[in-house]
Amino acid sequence: MSGCLRRLGWGASSSLLASLLAKQVYAGCIEEDVLKEADVVSLHCLLDKSTTHLINKERLSMMKKDALLINAARGPIVDEVALVNHLKANPELRCGLDVFEDEPAMKPGLADCPNAVIVPHIASASMWTRSGMATLAAANVAGRLMGHPVWPQPNNIAPFLDRPMNSFPAACPSIVNAKELGLPTGSEA
Repeated sequence: MSGCLRRLGWGASSSLLASLLAKQVYAGCIEEDVLKEADVVSLHCLLDKSTTHLINKERLSMMKKDALLINAARGPIVDEVALVNHLKANPELRCGLDVFEDEPAMKPGLADCPNAVIVPHIASASMWTRSGMATLAAANVAGRLMGHPVWPQPNNIAPFLDRPMNSFPAACPSIVNAKELGLPTGSEA
């Protein structure tokens, strides 16, 4: 399982930082001492049943009063109503949000919190990333029209980027719901 939270301990002693970084934090399971000690809690996990409202009223109350919460994952990972209430009651706590629970809408009061930095889901807005997304979309369409199977290595899309399309593998690089659509998957390369 991959870790759900990454902890940074600015200003913490090296032994405390080392012990925090050594802890395993899995999706849906956050050790209380991590929230109590972390200066920064940065969320980068997938959204599923175990991570919906992973950061809720109870867990927000465990965090240091002057901590920084960053959600660059998916909006519903943070209970936004609880976050608004916590930000209002704890003005030293800060948050940075690139995603919202009911995107594009925000829960009432969030935009009025001076201790919240809010951006409109733009973490992927670099020219290279958007160009790569367009290339993958075009390669998916072209691959399906040519009858190619789905690429069997969804975490390795490098063969489809930064090269001429005529050198791409004979596959559709990133059809996320291929299984649900019943699309065939190519053999491992």
